[in-house]
Amino acid sequence: MQSRPQGGAAEQEVREEDQQRINTFNKLNTRLHELQAGVKAKKAELEDLEDAGNELMLLDDDQVRFIVGESFYHAGTEETEEQLQEVTNGVEQEISTMNEELTGIQETMASLKKVKATLTAHVLASE
Repeated sequence: MQSRPQGGAAEQEVREEDQQRINTFNKLNTRLHELQAGVKAKKAELEDLEDAGNELMLLDDDQVRFIVGESFYHAGTEETEEQLQEVTNGVEQEISTMNEELTGIQETMASLKKVKATLTAHVLASE
């Protein structure tokens, strides 16, 4: 009977290419979580922009105070609606780009998981 180290797992040497795959997977996993948080934040921003658009429609005044950075300036409702639409389109594009990157990362991670399953089967067969 083969003795095992204290952790209960047999020691296995990890080939350099396998270690590279592990590192790649970890980097992708980190990026995946960053993107998911980013998409969530952008969706909240988009919701805020939609709320602002709805409030703008209900507004009776022809002039609106519009904030840029830390300053307010007065603008007409039509101009403000146009600017709001531009910002909304930009945020939607950012969300779309992030979702595309998420899809690519998930596909790459899935292929790396298949390699992991193959390696695990190989290690188990060699014991």
